[in-house]
Amino acid sequence: MRPNRIRRSLTASIVAAGVVLSLAGCSGANDDRPLVIVSTNILGNVVEEIVGDEAEVVTLMKPNSDPHSFEISAQEATRLRSADLVVSNGLGLEEGLQQHLDAASAEDVQTFVAGDYIEVLDYIEGDAAGSPDSHFWTDPARVIAVVDALEPVLAELTGADPGGITQRTAEYRAELESLDADMTAAFAAIPEERRALVTNHHVFGYLADRFDFEVVGAVIPGGTTLAAPSASDLADLVDAVEDTGVRTIFAESSSPDRLVQALASEADVRVEVVELFTESLTGPEGGAPDYLTMMRVNTQRIATGLYP
Repeated sequence: MRPNRIRRSLTASIVAAGVVLSLAGCSGANDDRPLVIVSTNILGNVVEEIVGDEAEVVTLMKPNSDPHSFEISAQEATRLRSADLVVSNGLGLEEGLQQHLDAASAEDVQTFVAGDYIEVLDYIEGDAAGSPDSHFWTDPARVIAVVDALEPVLAELTGADPGGITQRTAEYRAELESLDADMTAAFAAIPEERRALVTNHHVFGYLADRFDFEVVGAVIPGGTTLAAPSASDLADLVDAVEDTGVRTIFAESSSPDRLVQALASEADVRVEVVELFTESLTGPEGGAPDYLTMMRVNTQRIATGLYP
């Protein structure tokens, strides 16, 4: 190689090394922020709205996933145990993740379990009867209770600006209150005799409690999509649908609606199957990229599906 080529090659290598070191320095600066790891993407969105840039927020559950069954990699499990704060839903929701959450807690990682800060309802029928219902986020008032409890925990993270977190919490809380008011108004227009819900599995207990609906039944009579309905379960639900005159069945976007379609074909009535976003957010183009949007879309679809 000629001397001038050697010099150019050395110069290029030195410049490239400088760029790498510079990028590494930027990455190191970001690493100074506290690390908050969140289990589900619904809670992940809530935490991001409150935290802003005050912390690095990592959400383990990918869009369009099932919170009952999603799993994480060994690398994610290791990082979980080094977090400054781990936020989870609790109440038995994260079935595939619970061992890792327990391991982090055992190593004295600070944890926040949302289910500890709400008024918990129990399932009233099916295999899960008597156990806590984990789907509290279908009631925005309970999400507000979680946000109120989460604010001081996030504000105390080393390196975070408490004032900024307090301001963002107040702004997000106002949006949640507006959502709650809009849902109340939309559901109030549905006649009482049509306030009946049938879904893939029991996910609307909190919404029903908050907005005065009757949960007629679920195709999967339990609190988890990992359960399976029996022939007698389907037969009982067909009877309930026929007795109540339900015309719309709601299928969750995170679960196949094949069973709901089968139920609709068995019932001797005209039944429409409408998809809702209930257990997972979607990607940016999927229709439910954040919690507020998800709930507004669901509200509109429920109100339209049940209104005369």
